[in-house]
Amino acid sequence: MDRDRTYFFLLNIGHFMDHLFTLVFATVAALVLYREWGLGYAELIAYATPGFFAFGVFSLPAGWIADKWTRDGMMCVFFIGIGLASIATGFTETPLQIGIGLFVIGMFAAIYHPVGLAIVTTKWRNTGMRIAANGVWGNLGVASAALIAGYLIDHGSWRMAFIIPGCVSIVLGFAYMALRWDGIHAERTATIAPDAGSVAPPSASYRSLLLRVSIIVFFTTAVSSVIFQATTFALPKIFDERLQGLAAELSAWIQNVAGAGQSDVATVIGSLAFIVFAVASIAQLVVGSMLDRFGPRHVFMVVATIQLIFFMAMPGLRDGMALAVALCFMLGAFGQIPINDYMIGKTASGAYRARIYGVRYVVSFTALATSLPFIAFVYQTWGFDTLFRILAGAAIVIFCAVTILPRKLPTPEVAAEAAE
Repeated sequence: MDRDRTYFFLLNIGHFMDHLFTLVFATVAALVLYREWGLGYAELIAYATPGFFAFGVFSLPAGWIADKWTRDGMMCVFFIGIGLASIATGFTETPLQIGIGLFVIGMFAAIYHPVGLAIVTTKWRNTGMRIAANGVWGNLGVASAALIAGYLIDHGSWRMAFIIPGCVSIVLGFAYMALRWDGIHAERTATIAPDAGSVAPPSASYRSLLLRVSIIVFFTTAVSSVIFQATTFALPKIFDERLQGLAAELSAWIQNVAGAGQSDVATVIGSLAFIVFAVASIAQLVVGSMLDRFGPRHVFMVVATIQLIFFMAMPGLRDGMALAVALCFMLGAFGQIPINDYMIGKTASGAYRARIYGVRYVVSFTALATSLPFIAFVYQTWGFDTLFRILAGAAIVIFCAVTILPRKLPTPEVAAEAAE
């Protein structure tokens, strides 16, 4: 593997780790802590909310520092910092302590998206496929959070679900530093002159088009983030409620095949969540290739339609049918992820790209954080069936917003040509 492939591989691993760390608590809370600490699931979710606010709010300063200092240096800070924070969280003893630990994890997790995606969209071509491949790794991190936590709950303790990934992340941080040391030094010492003053300002029509696209990007980002959070954070609990019969049958079958042993229902539920997340992540590769060929407008409309159909089909389903429909709406939830990043990568100036991604993820993860108490309220008051119907309504809102996207995105290159 040459250095360039290793570089992209470590960036992808970083996306994997980023989402794993932010969702370990979702499985731990759903399967263990509500019993161990005597708190309801809705109460436990409240302690995760500040971490998701940090995940969003700190994206903007992370992008600003990366543009001013060094993007690769910030990636080293991400790997090592989030690893140390996760290890510390694994030693917490109270809900308040774990809430503080999740907040610090969120601070370091905020680094990845504005910085890592700015590197990916600046360094390599085939933007749609690169973002999609990177997104698949992020989704595998989402999936592995449930799988790893479920396994360690059955065969160790929930604390190991924080401590072991934390140790791995620190090792990866030093590996990234060794690979990019020369690049970090070169980026720190280079003087990048802003090029905005060297060209005439863009035309009024271009600015109007760019404003329209920006409003749609940030609006759909907020609504899509609610859908993503509701599906990824709540899925372990949804499966815990609706797949108990299927999980018990699979656990008994595994015991019969493997011989005598304990009933690993939590592991089976975590494994089913992993399978759904992993298979659904393939949608990003399909969407990435379609973005490069057809552009974002029609692709986004198709993805929103898939979400609408299967969110409406989910209420009342259990076991095998619930698993199948959950897989289908997760295809839509994951398929939407690369679209807004693609549009920013195409329309944003490279020198400011990390900061613009930072703004995008402030919007995204603020929506993620505010949706947690919303999920808790809906679940506690009406249950998951009502949540699915609300998410179907969100899919309709996205579809309507996307219909006013232009067929061709405005780009900095087009603006420069128009100004000459």
